Amino acid sequence: MKKWIARKILYLAGWKIDPTNPPHARCVLIAAPHTSNWDLPMMILFMNAFGIEIKWMGKDSIFIGPLGYFLRRLGGIPITRSRSNKLVNQMIELFAQTEQLMLVVPAEGTRSRTENWKSGFYHIALGADVPVLPTFLDYVNKQGGFGTLIKLTGSITADMDVIRAFYEPYSGKYPNLSGPIQLSEESK
Repeated sequence: MKKWIARKILYLAGWKIDPTNPPHARCVLIAAPHTSNWDLPMMILFMNAFGIEIKWMGKDSIFIGPLGYFLRRLGGIPITRSRSNKLVNQMIELFAQTEQLMLVVPAEGTRSRTENWKSGFYHIALGADVPVLPTFLDYVNKQGGFGTLIKLTGSITADMDVIRAFYEPYSGKYPNLSGPIQLSEESK
C-alpha cells in the first residue's frame, strides 16, 4: 500500500521513477545532490515507491518531540555533528550486526554549498566491505533513481572519479548550493 501511495504522490507531482538500476540489499547509499529541505521527503517517497526499507542519517536537531519519533520510525538515525562520536565505527558495527542494511548518507553533510563532501559514506562502505550505491533526485528533469553499485578499491581519487562521473548530469533543487564532488582526503 505504501508503495502505491508513494508512486501516486510522485506521479501527481510530475516526478518519474527511473527503474534502470534496482536497489541492493546491503550497501551505503549516497544521497546527493542535497540542496533543499525537500530532499528528505522526496527521498522517503522514492524509497517507498521502490518498496525498500532504509536507514538514513540526519542531524539530531530534527529528531525532537513527536516529529523525532516519526522520523525514527521512517528509518532516521540522529547524528550529533558538533562532536566526534566515532560514527563511522558505529555504522560499520551496524552493518556487521545485520544481514540487510541500506544506509543512506547525505555525502554533502548540509544543504549549503561546501568545498568538500563528508567522507563518512566512503569510510563506512570501505570498513564494512559493502558497495556504495549512488542515488539521485534530479529536479531539472523531475526524476529519481539509483546508479550502479560501486565496489570501493581504497584508491580515493579513482573511486571518487567514478562517483563524479555518475553525478555529472544531475541537478539539485538549488544547483548554486552544490559544491564540487570531492573529499578533503583527495588533496593529501
